[in-house]
Amino acid sequence: MALFRGLTVLNRVSPNKCFISARLFGNGTNTLYQNGPPQARFFPPSEGVMLLPGTYKNKVAFITGGGTGLGKAMTTTLNLDVLKKTADEISQQTGNKVHAVQCNVRDPASVEAAVNQLVNDVGLPDVVINNAAGNFISPSEKLSPNAWRTITDIVLNGTAYVTLDIGKRLIKADKGAAFLAITTIYAESGSGFVVPSAAAKAGVEKLCTSLAAEWGRYGMRFNIIQPGPIKTKGAFSRLDPTGSFEKLMLEKIAVGRLGTPGEIANLAAYLCSDYASWVSGAIIRMDGGEYVSIAGEFNGLKTVTKEQWAMMEAMIRNTKGS
Repeated sequence: MALFRGLTVLNRVSPNKCFISARLFGNGTNTLYQNGPPQARFFPPSEGVMLLPGTYKNKVAFITGGGTGLGKAMTTTLNLDVLKKTADEISQQTGNKVHAVQCNVRDPASVEAAVNQLVNDVGLPDVVINNAAGNFISPSEKLSPNAWRTITDIVLNGTAYVTLDIGKRLIKADKGAAFLAITTIYAESGSGFVVPSAAAKAGVEKLCTSLAAEWGRYGMRFNIIQPGPIKTKGAFSRLDPTGSFEKLMLEKIAVGRLGTPGEIANLAAYLCSDYASWVSGAIIRMDGGEYVSIAGEFNGLKTVTKEQWAMMEAMIRNTKGS
């Protein structure tokens, strides 16, 4: 978990506990389209910082879940000593004051203690980003109650505990804030083999859209980003351990490449800034066109050659009646 002035944002991969995680907005990663479909060359990721310097001057951000300042996923075995080292590195890179706070988001008492430390160290936040997540692939018939509980406790209950604890304090203090949740495109569609995550992420989205309607009167905004596949070590080690699915993923993404943490970071920076003060209750899909590519039942026709099209058109013209 990170507490700091001047906003940074994190990777999607997160541990069972809530750790510090951040990346510089617009710092980006290496481009990921060298071995993908040819159209990827038209869509290189931009590494530039989108917002003006000073946009987050004197702002306090509270972020759960994590990655290092270099945009790589942190492992689930991190301890507080490592978090403090990461906080120091980010502070040196950005000039922002970063506080590392250890917190098990599954435990309401641990969340309360972390928020108490937040308030004592820097005051109530202007920005809250719920990114803590857990996931793994498994046939649903093999899921144990503990496996189900582990994912839903981190993703749904953890988000609820953090949001409700901070939200109540903000209401009491008559202070507004921008909340952002990082979910996934299959929170909307559902997906086999990641059923606990799909169900929990869908719950997170309903939590946020419901509170956007209810707590707007208290000066709070709630928005959601649904990222498509972004290659980070932590995520792919659990969801694509053999590396065999990456090529299949690329074939389903309209722009032909995976996303980068920097691209998500720029969108997050905008949504949590004052430039987006009229944006609340929004669910923004950022997936390179993956969702629409999968959804269209005739999208597979893009593999048809010119010769095959000519043959089919001739057959269609010769068809009489309906």
